[in-house]
Formats: sequence, structure tokens, C-alpha cells
Amino acid sequence: MLIETLAWGKLDISEEFIFTFPKGIPGFEDESEFALIAVEGGPFSYLQSLRTESLSFLLADPFVFYPGYEFELPDAEAEELGIQEAVSVRSIITFKEQVELSTINLLAPIVLNPEKRLGKQVVLIKSQYQTKQPLWSGQQTQEGGE
Repeated sequence: MLIETLAWGKLDISEEFIFTFPKGIPGFEDESEFALIAVEGGPFSYLQSLRTESLSFLLADPFVFYPGYEFELPDAEAEELGIQEAVSVRSIITFKEQVELSTINLLAPIVLNPEKRLGKQVVLIKSQYQTKQPLWSGQQTQEGGE
């Protein structure tokens, strides 16, 4: 599938990397189709809207930055996504001009079902995680992060 992006121009994306977010993403409820674009050689990827070429989110594998990261996906969320076995978790990164101040949203991970190509941003209830958790390990101890 050929998609238009603001940052990379036209990209040819395989259907297996197109995900439907039936309820959108909080704050972007009208955006329901996204392409997951991997960044070569690292834990990062982009979630690019298929509807709005200027809308994309920088994502990362949260387990790379927080190996002890864990949460229980509520049954209702797992059922909504049709998750039986395969699941992929990503977190939205807020990249700052001062790279060391960049943060990762561990409170509301992006949960993907790669088999059904469904996704949802899940807000964790009763969690010690934050929406602006320090990304870099040096901050985790200096600023009281996890």
C-alpha cells in the first residue's frame, strides 16, 4: 500500500504493518488507520496515520528502556483486540530538543494484535507508571523514575 507522509514522502507499506484502531487514539479519535514503520537498527518505530500525513507518533519498545516493565492487560481490552497469543507493546516517546529530557509514556501503552492487525492505546488503572517517564536511565535515578 502506498501511503503519504510528511516526514518521509511516499512509502510503500506492506499490509501486515497496517493497523486499525477502532476507537482511534485518545485525542485523535477520528484517526483509525495507522502504518507501523520500523526504524532500522534500533528499538524505535513510527505510527503513521493513513488519513493525515502530518500525524505520526514516535514509538519504542518499552522493555528495552525498562526491562522490568509489566502490566496486566484487562480481559475486556484483550477481548476487544482479539488477543489470544500474539501481542506487541509499544510506548509513545516525547522526543525533546535536549535528548536527555525525552520521555516515554508507560502509563498508556499502545497494544497491538499483529494477527488481526488491531491496536489500542490502553490507559492502565492503578499503575505506578507515568505518562512522562524519563527515557534515559540516567534520569531514572536522578529524577525518581522507575
